[in-house]
Amino acid sequence: MPPPPDVDRHPRDFYPRFFRLGIVNILSNLMVPLAGLVDVAFLGHLDDLKYLAGVAIATVLFDYLYRMAKFLRMGTTGPTAQAAGRDDTTEVLLTLLRNGLIALAIGVMILLLQMPIREIGFAILTAAPDVKTAGMDYFNARIWGAPAVLLNFVLIGWFVGREQGGKVLALSIVGNGANVLLDYWFVYRCGWAGTGVGLATAISQYLMLFLGVMFIGLGGWFTQLRAARTQIWDVEAMQAIFKLNGDIWIRSCVNVSISAVFIGLSASFGTLILAGNTLLLHVVVLTTYLVDGLAFATESLAGSFQGAGTINKLAPLLKVSLSISLGIGMIAAGLFVLLPTPLFGLLTNHTEVISQVSHYVLWLFPVLGLGSIAFMLNGYFLGLTESTIVRDSMVVSAVIGFIPLAGIAWWQHNCQELWLAMALFMVIRVVTQLHKVASTMSVSTEQ
Repeated sequence: MPPPPDVDRHPRDFYPRFFRLGIVNILSNLMVPLAGLVDVAFLGHLDDLKYLAGVAIATVLFDYLYRMAKFLRMGTTGPTAQAAGRDDTTEVLLTLLRNGLIALAIGVMILLLQMPIREIGFAILTAAPDVKTAGMDYFNARIWGAPAVLLNFVLIGWFVGREQGGKVLALSIVGNGANVLLDYWFVYRCGWAGTGVGLATAISQYLMLFLGVMFIGLGGWFTQLRAARTQIWDVEAMQAIFKLNGDIWIRSCVNVSISAVFIGLSASFGTLILAGNTLLLHVVVLTTYLVDGLAFATESLAGSFQGAGTINKLAPLLKVSLSISLGIGMIAAGLFVLLPTPLFGLLTNHTEVISQVSHYVLWLFPVLGLGSIAFMLNGYFLGLTESTIVRDSMVVSAVIGFIPLAGIAWWQHNCQELWLAMALFMVIRVVTQLHKVASTMSVSTEQ
């Protein structure tokens, strides 16, 4: 007699599937921070540090705009994976269409409101006048890519949910490869500095979008639009999407606010500390994208297992993904701690900035080690569409862990305490999410 639908005799037979997805997702994810690091390298080797610092503070605004909108990616993957696990192709397409319409609406709204966003944002951020001017140049060019960025979030989430990591990798290669080439042309050939970097990023996003739409057409999905379009505005389905996306949006708002406060306080400590902390945060971002490659695989498989009813695979999935992500975080931290001069020297030739980094580089161990676990748990819970757990964990961690210590760091003008606040933020994220793992599996079993 075959096993019931929620039991599998080989709960670890997904390992090849997990590693295949993980490796492809890591490669595609790496393209994004590497392109960002190339941006930093181009600007970091210019004679004046104002361009690097200007892009750093302008990036805070884009973090608000785009990282808060990451709910479009996260809110697409889980439902898509669950629908694919049930072999419900209509719901797979509807998930893409519903989230795509939301992304397009938000992208157009950002373009319409770009001037107040810029003026309010730069009025709040603390920096020297010439640094702000450089940052505004970057902002004015990059903002025009907003609709493409948000639609690409949905496309990536949809492809990840369908376990089509190869398409995500192709999008990353085309988009980020174009970004690097355009950076070189606009910065070194045209001499446009921050404006050139921003324009390169915007153009590359539209190239990614064009390729993604081509993949959809080649997959034959356009032929199913007529049958699915009457169901797009289903009230219950839209309510579920807004509930899921709302929780993730709150989580993203808090996360981006933490980064913004960190950069803002770093700027208040002086341009040199701002530049040093910017380089360290780029290392954190690079490692995050590495771990997110595995988190995407975890998210996709967790949703698929739940949709197919094979929930006994969730525990081994989480075990292997957490083990590997922790290893990645600690190895990345170790490399930059042991080899700070050659590695950070790739990003800037300003020795005073590299010297500044050496004072705080050891904080990479707790921030990256614990952060890697937190990122992976995010993927697990979002694959199960348990967005409330992710939201509550982020809010509690910010209120209890980061904000009090960050306030003390600002009061005492102490950058070490600022990094301690970031480390404690990661600790509480891990503890609050791990506390919910068993109950989530129990709920899944009952279903």
